[in-house]
Order: sequence, then structure tokens, then C-alpha cells
Amino acid sequence: MIQQKDSRFSLSHPQRDIDECADPRTYPCHGDCRNTMGGYTCTCPEGTRGNATERACTPDPRLDGDRGGLPLYLKLISGIGSSILILLVITSWTYWGLQKRKMIKLKQRFYEQNGGFLLQQQISSHRGATFRIFTIGEIERATNNFDKNYILGHGGHGTVYKGTLDDHRAVAIKKSKMIDESQNREFAKEIFILSQINHTNVVKLLGCCLEVEVPILVYEFISNGTLFHHIHSRTHPCSSPIHVRLRIAAEAAEALSYLHSYASPPIIHGDVKSLNILLDHDYVAKVSDFGASTLVPKDKSQFATIVQVQGTCGYLDPEYLQTCLLTEKSDVYSFGVVLAEFLTGKKAIYSEGSEEERSLALSFVSAVRENKLSHIIDVQLLEQKGITPELRQVAELAMQCLCLKGDERPTMKEVAMILQGLSMTENHPWVKYNPEEKESLLGDPSTYYASDSTDQRSLTSHITLKNIETGR
Repeated sequence: MIQQKDSRFSLSHPQRDIDECADPRTYPCHGDCRNTMGGYTCTCPEGTRGNATERACTPDPRLDGDRGGLPLYLKLISGIGSSILILLVITSWTYWGLQKRKMIKLKQRFYEQNGGFLLQQQISSHRGATFRIFTIGEIERATNNFDKNYILGHGGHGTVYKGTLDDHRAVAIKKSKMIDESQNREFAKEIFILSQINHTNVVKLLGCCLEVEVPILVYEFISNGTLFHHIHSRTHPCSSPIHVRLRIAAEAAEALSYLHSYASPPIIHGDVKSLNILLDHDYVAKVSDFGASTLVPKDKSQFATIVQVQGTCGYLDPEYLQTCLLTEKSDVYSFGVVLAEFLTGKKAIYSEGSEEERSLALSFVSAVRENKLSHIIDVQLLEQKGITPELRQVAELAMQCLCLKGDERPTMKEVAMILQGLSMTENHPWVKYNPEEKESLLGDPSTYYASDSTDQRSLTSHITLKNIETGR
């Protein structure tokens, strides 16, 4: 930097200053000129060097000549870095774009594979149908991406989450396990049939999601837990009086009776157990979980053989285990175990103290046959009224449901009628229940379990339980 003094700025002119930069001929500057009091400065621009008052500035070889004055190697590094960053951004956009298109195609493939188009046609053809098809995005939002804190329970067929839909409705969302591809073909048809079930004691199926490999089901949310919890919970033992238990049993039986006798086509539940009977805030029974359900063919000779036995240990029909043929009477047997749970407060497979696990069905049948009902009955029931005639009739009904041969078991319609009659009698003592009507429905009780109970133990012990989903 060169600073020149103005000889005309002196004591004789203390208030006067001139702008030297305005007179380049007198005050030459080949760079950046800046006027000062009594002089001026003349400097070379950034990136150049030299004496700007004498000659033009020349580029500084140490710099790239830009006004920023950054070293050349830094400029190169910055340029390369920027190029790499831009390349990464473009690559990321391309990758995510391809992934998004891939996911869209995959969702479409699953949707078609699971019968989405057929199901949509069925929904459209039924005016007023409330059943709907959800997107996977809606399901993920409802469950916070399947957060484990939203899990209501695990079963043999999948995991159930509590969810909240975009319209703020509380729902139960069932994420099922893998199913056979051959079942996918009929899934849409069967699921729509299930959606048409409109019964007070059956959990309502609200919709499904077909954009995943295994369809996700959306049910109404039932707030008061399972019957299993209310019977067996150590912290909340079942203290309900006999008339409440009878009402719940009658409601569950009515639901199964509806599925067997009034649904079109009839439906076999396939996994009747206390865990699959829910209770709402008024303790009204709701049968749930149709993961093992089967539609009854018009020609019953066409019943399909189940390759892999499904169900829950302790509730499985021995005849079903032998033949792999699931019938309405299989549900009847399982419901007989539920009745035994009601009466005894014991689990379907239970142990007492250090003893080995026992089958409740076998223990219950043995106790009734040996006239030892009081030895196995729930203590809380005994403390209420003792063994009443109604209690004995329920025990007898459970025995008949647990008959080894399906043909000798009552139908669910008959079971429901008997339980409704007993429930009315217990609730309203002035209503007389006619035992003869029960006998006309079921036949002579003495014909049931004519063989020794050891025959039943022998039969059950030889049944292979491999490939059975316990669901416990």
C-alpha cells in the first residue's frame, strides 16, 4: 500500500482537502484508490500484487486470482466435495425413487395376490357395507409402526395390537403369521363373508389391509379383556356369581350357534377357547379370532382335510386330531372345555402343586363320572350356593359336549337353548326350567361316556400333538 501526502494541505489551508482519487493524472493509481485526509491510498486488489501507483498490478501466483483469495488447492477440494455431495444427493433421490416404485409394485402385487380386486367388487356390490380396505400407511399410523407398547396379546395365529384410526376410533389390529399361499385365493371371499356377520356376541370385523404379504385384520376394540383373564387372573380372580357366568356362557354359545346354523354359509370357528371370548364394559360376551375358521361346504362330504392341525392344546377335539376333519362338533367339544373352566376355575391344561400337567377335560369327566363334582368345582361357586341343580345340569351339559364321538355331542344350537334356559332360571327363580325339554334335546345322559374313563385317557395319549399351535 502506498500513501501519498498532499503538499497543499498545510497550515495555510487547515480546512481544505482535495479528492486525489478524482485526479488520476496527477495522483496515479492502478489499483483501489481511497481518499484520506491530507492524502490517499492506492492498493492492489485481492489476489494481485505490485506497486499500484506506478504500474498495473499482476496476479499473485500463490492465489487463484479470485476475489475470495482462497488457495487453489482449497478451491479444488471444495469443488470436488461439492461434486461428490451433488452426486450423493442425486444417487439418494434415484435410490429412494426406485425403492418407492418397488414398494408400490410390491403393495400392488400383495393386494392382487390377496384378492383385493375381488374384495373391492364385493364391497361395491353391497350397498351400505361398512367393511373397508385400509392402506398399510393407515395401519402403521394407528399402531405407531407396530410399537410393542401397543400389543394387546399374542396368539397361535398372530399378534393383536390396539390402534387408533385417523377418525379417532379405537380398534384391535391383528397382524397374522404366515399362511399357505393356497389360502390366499379364497381369503378375500371368506373375509368378506366374516365381515357380514352382524351379531351382538361376535366381535365385528371392520376391515383389512391387503398391501402386505399376510393380510392384516381390523376389528372393533373390546375394552374389558378376555374371559380367560377374568377366570384365571391371580390378581383379579373370577368372583362372578353363577348367574353371571351362566349368562356369559349362554351368550358365547349363542354366538357359536349363530355361526353354525344361521350364517350363510355356516362357519366353523376352529379355535374356541376362553382367550377368544372377550368381554365388553358391560361384561357381554364377544366371540373373536377367526384365524382358524372354516366355511362349511354345502355338501358336507366335501369337508377338507386339514393338513396341519390348528387350535390350542387342551381344547382340541380328539376326533379332529384323529381324522384332521374340522366340523361343527369340534367347536362343541372346545366349548365343553370352556364350560369346565367356568365350573372349576382351572385352565384347560393345568397342574396342581408339583404334579404333572393335566387335561381339564379328562379330570372333569372323571370327577363327574365318579360323582366327585364337589372335589373339582370352583370353591367360590361352592361358597355361594353349593352345588345347585342348575350347577349339576351345566356340568352334565359340559360332559355331553366332551363326548369322544362327535355324533353323540349336542349341537351348539341345543347347547345355547339349554344355557339360556338355565340362565333365565338362575336370574328369575319364578321361571321354571323344564329338564324334560333338555333331555328331549340331548337324549338320555346315561348313554354318554358309557366306556370307562381309562379308554378316553388311552385314546388321547396316542394322539400326536405335533404341529399343533398351542397359542398359550
